[in-house]
Amino acid sequence: MKGAPRARAIAEAVAGGEDPGRYARAALRAAQADTLNCFLHLDPDAVEAQIAGINPQAPLAGVPVALKDNLMDAGQPCGCASRILEGYRASYDATVVARLRDAGAVILGRTNMDEFAMGSSTENSAYGPTRNPHDPTRTPGGSSGGSGAAVAAGICPVALGSETGGSVRQPASLCGVVGLKPTYGRVSRRGLVAFASSLDVVSPFGVDVRDTARIMSVIAGFDPGDPTSLDAPVGNLEAACDRGVAGLKIGIIQECTGEGIEPGVSAALADAARALTDAGASLATVSLPSSPFALAAYCVLAPAEASSNLARFDGIRYGRRAEAESLADLYVRTRSEGFGPEVQRRILLGTFALSAGYADRYYATAQGMAARITREMTAALGEFDLLFCPTSPTVAFPLGARAADPLAMYLADIFTVPASLAGLPAISVPCGRALGLPVGAQLTGPKLGEATLLAAAAVIEAALG
Repeated sequence: MKGAPRARAIAEAVAGGEDPGRYARAALRAAQADTLNCFLHLDPDAVEAQIAGINPQAPLAGVPVALKDNLMDAGQPCGCASRILEGYRASYDATVVARLRDAGAVILGRTNMDEFAMGSSTENSAYGPTRNPHDPTRTPGGSSGGSGAAVAAGICPVALGSETGGSVRQPASLCGVVGLKPTYGRVSRRGLVAFASSLDVVSPFGVDVRDTARIMSVIAGFDPGDPTSLDAPVGNLEAACDRGVAGLKIGIIQECTGEGIEPGVSAALADAARALTDAGASLATVSLPSSPFALAAYCVLAPAEASSNLARFDGIRYGRRAEAESLADLYVRTRSEGFGPEVQRRILLGTFALSAGYADRYYATAQGMAARITREMTAALGEFDLLFCPTSPTVAFPLGARAADPLAMYLADIFTVPASLAGLPAISVPCGRALGLPVGAQLTGPKLGEATLLAAAAVIEAALG
């Protein structure tokens, strides 16, 4: 695959006098010719209008950026890859979208996703699955598979997705690109359609670590419009990529090794560990005994929040409205026709977990486990600077292989969910191949530790990229 020019190279070229629309127009042509089903909507007129307003000296001047279909872009469709939001157009810009435009970026289009971000393969989209650029018979991962595949296919150098339990890191691993989940609250959620509000994080993809750092520097920072936003300095994340790892202590998570991991994935992770050691880091095993229960806790907490957040899609306020003879019938028909099977499954699971007589048994227990996992990870990061494990236990799996088995699909996020429950930053960086397909190494850091994550990821990239 021919790669897109790096975001920083585009910005430097535009600052030096290059046509500010050259790269965005090329990306638009590539997106229009896309055969992987990465994009749900493209608007050439909107692209041209953005090009006309570019500041050539901005940090992302002329850089095309793809948006996951759950981020608001005023006047553009925002459908979350769901039939229930067909025809809906955003009434305002998400904070991250406004910051991208202020930085000179050109919003290229809307990317495919699992409906309402519920899935790990982008097969739950109402508009068909996205395909992996490395093997079109396989999944790109999910739920942000359209954004990850667009970067991996060379259509654009950077893209935005959203993370709830691994929805950027997992497709980054399966597509062979970089995916960064920031600290919860580090990036504004204003304008992101909610799945599970206590877990959702807008997260960037990049073709390499430095491009990911550049876009992260633009979108991060306090937003008074988001009550969960953290008021903390961001710093120069791109410069942090040159820090190296000399003197860092990195813990290899014991529970994320051995059984269930494909041999080729283990071999690639061993290469990444060697790269860190060769660069001056010290590695040792650390145990997080509650981490095997993270997925079970997540599968209660996330659907519970989803059932509440998705109650607003009822056929009354906006989106799809079914023909019906009564109010109750309107609700039933609209939601039955508008939501796909996976979204319906999670709404039912979440509603059950919150129902009278079961909330204490399931929801409260899951909250307690999430708190326990957070304490264990925080304690481990008091001893180690970073934690290390695979992003995914497997390489990209064939389309349709897990569609009939929801539990098998949920297990794709087994290594990414702990950091999400703890609200900690984590990154997936390519570290080799297995069976001819990309493998990602995952690093997790302390709260607001994105700079250290990027420095370590840059070391792995330089050795194995």
